[in-house]
Amino acid sequence: MPPKKVTKVLLFLKNMVYESTAPMEMLRFAKYYRKKGLDVEVVLWGPMGVILAKKGKHGIPPYDERVIECVEMGVKFKCCELASGMIGFRIDELIDGVEMIQSYEVAELMLKYCEEGQLVINL
Repeated sequence: MPPKKVTKVLLFLKNMVYESTAPMEMLRFAKYYRKKGLDVEVVLWGPMGVILAKKGKHGIPPYDERVIECVEMGVKFKCCELASGMIGFRIDELIDGVEMIQSYEVAELMLKYCEEGQLVINL
């Protein structure tokens, strides 16, 4: 039986460290896979990962603009409510188009993407 073609990609970002390449790589992967026609979901979790979803960040690279570009392309962003609450980050501070989800929903996404034909990347 031939292997199934990848149709969905789940990207996890747990660390939003400006000196790290992980946030930019994750955004580039999201755009790349979306341009290939794949369904892409990005999960921002952990107290540092959720920072990518917070609007109004300043600096280089312009993360807010890159997240908005991805959202406009159809990439779905999910932000963990538990991690957000730990750092005092509220739902009204989210970049438009990013969805706040409960931690059990993060766990459910992990199960959902364990099927054949799915790609999971953790940065």
